[in-house]
Amino acid sequence: MSDLNTSPPSLTEIRGDYIALTQRKRVYGGILLAIFVALMAAGFRTADARNAGSFRDGFTNVFDYPAEVLGEALEKSAQLPGHLVHFFPALVETLNIAAASTMIGAIAGIILSLLSTRGLAPWPALIPVFRRIMDISRAIPEIVIALVLIFLLGGGPVPAMIAIAIHTAGALGKLFSEVNENASLKPVDGLESVGASWAQRMYLGVIPQVGPNYVSYALLRFEINIRASAILGFVGAGGIGYELRNSMSWGQGRYDEAAAIFLLLFITIVVVDQLSGQLRDRMTHGAKA
Repeated sequence: MSDLNTSPPSLTEIRGDYIALTQRKRVYGGILLAIFVALMAAGFRTADARNAGSFRDGFTNVFDYPAEVLGEALEKSAQLPGHLVHFFPALVETLNIAAASTMIGAIAGIILSLLSTRGLAPWPALIPVFRRIMDISRAIPEIVIALVLIFLLGGGPVPAMIAIAIHTAGALGKLFSEVNENASLKPVDGLESVGASWAQRMYLGVIPQVGPNYVSYALLRFEINIRASAILGFVGAGGIGYELRNSMSWGQGRYDEAAAIFLLLFITIVVVDQLSGQLRDRMTHGAKA
């Protein structure tokens, strides 16, 4: 009876509790920020002490290399169109690596996401297993997977494609599973009532609902994979990254080739970003009148 007679807290008490909670959050945030700054400062001092040269002394030379590249590129600007044509096939190879790995990774991510979503998975007991598979796939960096595959398969675009596809499957699988959780189960239940198989229920009842978001995330991942495939070229995985490594390692005398490759990459990334952004906008918001 005493609980029933207890009066609810007043507005002043609620306001006081809210202010006290806000102040505690600010204090905790300030403490965490101070710890973070202290750890960063300690880590920087340790790294600077173990470095071969002092960071403070070398920081003033950070723009020397870009200046040398741009200077040589300007001196040999007449050769720039020829370099762009020469390295264009390597750029196409990089785009092929990114496109193939995105497609394979997206297909694997769709399957893993459907197998790990509550209410959609055919084997609910195995949902944690498929989620751990996605966690492992995206936790291991592409360059680590590529180095192992290059050791096993040799250099070339295939190890890069497999490495990026594995990482893409884990990353997109996580995003797709979150999208699946917002899908309505009514079409799935209706298809199940007429005897549709699990694959038919997913293809006809779920994919039409989440398809635009799938494509949007896949296009975003394609942009990321272009950069990843270019980076993997530095470890012998082919593509334009391999040509860039050769131009940079050769040193002065071929900096104009490195500048041409940088320009190709920059133009490609900008164009792909603009096109995929427009496609994602149309997929998620529809065509503008």
